Amino acid sequence: MRRIYIASYHQSKFGKLMDLKVPQIIANAVNGVCRQISVAPAAIDVGSIGAACNFTLNEQGLLAGLMASVPGLEGKPIEAVENACASGGMAVLSVGHKLQLGMGEVGVAVGYEKMRDAEGKMDGALVGKVLGYFSHPEERTGKVYVFPHLFAEVMRDYMAVHGATEGDLAQIAVSEYAKARYNPCAQMNKVQITLEQATKIEGSNRYVVSGLPLKTYDCSQISDGYAALILATAEGLNRLGVPKAEAVELAGWGQATDALKKEGRDVLRPAGAYRAMNKAYEMAGVKPADVNVAEVHDCFTVMGAIGTEVIGKAQPGKGAKYWVEGNAEPDGGCAINTSGGLIAKGHPVGATGIAMIGWAAQQLLGKAPVEVQVKNPKAAATFNIGGPICASVCTVLRRAL
Repeated sequence: MRRIYIASYHQSKFGKLMDLKVPQIIANAVNGVCRQISVAPAAIDVGSIGAACNFTLNEQGLLAGLMASVPGLEGKPIEAVENACASGGMAVLSVGHKLQLGMGEVGVAVGYEKMRDAEGKMDGALVGKVLGYFSHPEERTGKVYVFPHLFAEVMRDYMAVHGATEGDLAQIAVSEYAKARYNPCAQMNKVQITLEQATKIEGSNRYVVSGLPLKTYDCSQISDGYAALILATAEGLNRLGVPKAEAVELAGWGQATDALKKEGRDVLRPAGAYRAMNKAYEMAGVKPADVNVAEVHDCFTVMGAIGTEVIGKAQPGKGAKYWVEGNAEPDGGCAINTSGGLIAKGHPVGATGIAMIGWAAQQLLGKAPVEVQVKNPKAAATFNIGGPICASVCTVLRRAL
């Protein structure tokens, strides 16, 4: 197989893109990632773009055509992909596959979401409704906010089965807000919370669903934002003028999809997620013990715990404990979500998977903010999901050899 490298990464600040329109968002993503390495978009051979709510919130389809509207990309093989919150990860794999097939030497993966209006305000009821479309229709009945409700059930079950407490899971949010303080692109980098604030029902922190343990601080953000990666073969790196010493290898990847319906599956130990992660490790020739940098899909704190288990850093049921004991900190056993995670960095759905890979690559290159930079980064793992732990995209990264 051809080796695939990450040559460049660029993202917007997550949170509010105000009156920026979709065509300009896509153009900014492409041009921004090209500027990082001083190349023109014409240097790109293939592309892919991921988004989830472009039809329902933006009334915009055929995103590939908008990418092809960027001067230099017209007439090239570009596709749009959608896999709920794993759309960004799928865009990266789409480009990787194109390069493996010999369709080009350089590709760009873009992900974005525009979830707020021109004034930066969100319609919570509308966003909740359209995100609910990514669940099984039989599991929407009686749920006002479908996904918070579904993951509140997952949180309840995780606590009941594994003996974790609300405080254990809240520690994940506290850790991520602390890390996001140093990420200039994080949505919540001006906010810090204590464990008491994260667990006490007071002010904005409330139980999201009556009778279930999920609270406001257990949830990720509603975000605008975009992210982009340039991927290249060895020949592509040479063409771009990027030395291997300044690149990161996309050494392994895996993708798997479980049934959409949550009921009847063991979502505490999701089969597809483990299969995808193990495939990525196998492809890379890397073991979980080799990894000391990771970004996992913490759409809710319980997924921070489960994600820690999926990447192999904790046994099933011990993921929350891993965080409580400080192992996920920058100086811990494996620095997890030093970006701030979806909970504090933000979660513009289509951009999330790309941002996870991009931040992990920055860590491996020693380019993360000094306060959260891992001192001796070896290899990185990412775990991006879509739906009720349904679609999984996993990657393993290492410094280019």
